Amino acid sequence: MGKHDELTKYIKIRGAREHNLKGIDIDIPRDEFVVLTGLSGSGKSSLAFDTIYAEGQRRYMESLSSYARMFLGRMEKPNVESIEGLSPAISIDQKSTNRNPRSTVGTVTEIYDYFRLLYARIGIPHCPKCGQEIKRQTVDQIVDEIMTYPQGTRLQLLAPVVRGRKGEHAKVFASAKKSGYVRVVVDGHIYDLSEEIKLEKNKKHNIEILVDRLVVREGIEKRLADSIESVMRLSDGLLIVDIPGDRQINFSQSFSCADCGISIEEIEPRSFSFNNPFGACETCAGIGYKMEFAEELFVPDPSVSLADGAIVVIGWQSSKDPGSYTRCTLEALAKSYDFDLNTPYGELPPEIRHMIMHGTDGRVVQVHYRGQRGIGVYDVAFEGVIKNVQRRYRETHSETTRREYESFMRITPCETCHGKRLKESSLAVTVGDKNIAEVTEMSIRDLQQFMQSLTLTKRQQTIGELVLREIHARVGFLMDVGLDYLSLARNAGTLSGGEAQRIRLATQIGSGLVGVAYILDEPSIGLHQRDNDKLLRALMRLRDLGNSLIVVEHDEDTMRAADCVVDI
Repeated sequence: MGKHDELTKYIKIRGAREHNLKGIDIDIPRDEFVVLTGLSGSGKSSLAFDTIYAEGQRRYMESLSSYARMFLGRMEKPNVESIEGLSPAISIDQKSTNRNPRSTVGTVTEIYDYFRLLYARIGIPHCPKCGQEIKRQTVDQIVDEIMTYPQGTRLQLLAPVVRGRKGEHAKVFASAKKSGYVRVVVDGHIYDLSEEIKLEKNKKHNIEILVDRLVVREGIEKRLADSIESVMRLSDGLLIVDIPGDRQINFSQSFSCADCGISIEEIEPRSFSFNNPFGACETCAGIGYKMEFAEELFVPDPSVSLADGAIVVIGWQSSKDPGSYTRCTLEALAKSYDFDLNTPYGELPPEIRHMIMHGTDGRVVQVHYRGQRGIGVYDVAFEGVIKNVQRRYRETHSETTRREYESFMRITPCETCHGKRLKESSLAVTVGDKNIAEVTEMSIRDLQQFMQSLTLTKRQQTIGELVLREIHARVGFLMDVGLDYLSLARNAGTLSGGEAQRIRLATQIGSGLVGVAYILDEPSIGLHQRDNDKLLRALMRLRDLGNSLIVVEHDEDTMRAADCVVDI
């Protein structure tokens, strides 16, 4: 066996002296499942993370261009004489979970990115207002559909130019007449443009220009197409086909609801991202909830009076002190609005409590305050306790003070999206009758069943095939590591260390990398026996792909499953 073959078989470490390691020499087999075990403080983690991982990471960084390294920072060389046969290393530990409030299980595992792509490509848009399906049709498709009507059917092609808008709309009529059109339909009645049409200014009206009258028969396709083109130009892509005495059929060239006149933007993957202004709910900016100051937290005990310090929020506790500025402000308000500071807060009239919390609405009161420069009289338009505290919260630079303020806040789901994080138009797109928020709120177990029972049209199947395969696989990996009870919408910051570690494990299996050294820190912590077996199977799969696994572990089952055990 040549030197090269021997190198590719082992990670050879010589003279490792990080932390408690006393010049250790060791050969660890590559592409195998290796467990490092030993007493606490024996240097297992120092060998795995501070030596092997640190050097694997550092060498990989060194191989990048100097431009790329500028953004990554320098990594220190660990205290070791030499390491040979090392692969690029990835560490999966329990400390590095993502605490960003925008991260969810779906975004961390990247499954959500595939769902965004799926919904953008094969999702069926609906009108956010009336819920009916919105179809986009080309002129040729509309002509083909009209030609399927029974021969001899009489049609009127109407261009809806005004939808439910108040006004007399004289300019609309003048412009239509100038363009050579003869008739209009106003609120369901046909008028000749040569007569004077007077509309009630304060009522909402619908106006359609009558562009053409036709009878369905062979050979009208060319004329029909030209007339539809004219309608689309007049009405921004909307067409009403009126069959007198029977029904009206609406067609749309863009994604817009012909009944409500609501247009939705072109559907793209970013339309489903709550981290992008194109998809995020505008009220909560895609967070899904609002943190707001709550009156009941400012005044926890309504039986206490303002004079005795009923308001306990930071900056207002001093209102108990008769010489303080906040107390002088309250006294000025009591004088101007005629109430007593000694009355229990809960017994004050509702309008007085509202004024204290929300301000005097511009009305000025005179505050007599004795400061360091003597007595002054100040004209104050009181902004209210809530606004005052909001301003202080915004302006503080101290993290501790900020956290203290946050203890007076209530977390409430956003009233626009109800915690779903996306715009109405994005939530109105469905696949298998469910929108993207409903899908991500399912548990992984239910999601897997939903994906398996999904019935799609041939066209949807063809377009979505690759994306669906990727979603199936990644959902399967989450099942494999025993996380079938989580949902993709679950906030990443609320996961335990073990859950976060297993999610990263599932993501790594999904990435399909080979020739990598994975270094794990006690992955079995907090796992039930059944889940531990699933975890071991997932680790075996990573190894079988062609990777080296180095696991710091005390668990007996993991040691028995390993190809090699190193006791330090």
